Amino acid sequence: MNTGSNEPGEVAVASDGSQVDGTGPDGARDERGLGSRAPEFVRARRVLHLSWQVGVFALGLAVVVVGIVLLPLPGPGWVIIFGGMAIWATEFVWAQLVLRWTKRKVTEAAQKALDPRVRRRNITLTVIGLVVVAGLAGVYLSRFGIVMPWRIEE
Repeated sequence: MNTGSNEPGEVAVASDGSQVDGTGPDGARDERGLGSRAPEFVRARRVLHLSWQVGVFALGLAVVVVGIVLLPLPGPGWVIIFGGMAIWATEFVWAQLVLRWTKRKVTEAAQKALDPRVRRRNITLTVIGLVVVAGLAGVYLSRFGIVMPWRIEE
């Protein structure tokens, strides 16, 4: 299935002709991909299904919170956050839609980054930035030199 599109505003289409946003080839809404993925015996009982949803929400929330904690720390924070969203997506339609939107945007960004003109521009801006930083570092070192932050007088 192609989850992205080549042009902005273009709808991604699966190999069977249905659109990724859930509409089929005739434009009718196809809901088989959305909704709860709980076992049938759980969905058949309202209280059990509600308990299942609470458990899935709590587990997904714990994973997302761990991901948020890992954002400023060295670790795969965003990957863990999207893992928590994937847990939520097993049960909640809103999470499934958020994941589809995120997947589409990431695919579009990856395709855009692979465009030779964009790559050339990014490399040029990076080189200019490095030259500016090296120039500022050179001016600082020529003016102040390398001085240790402590002074040991012997």
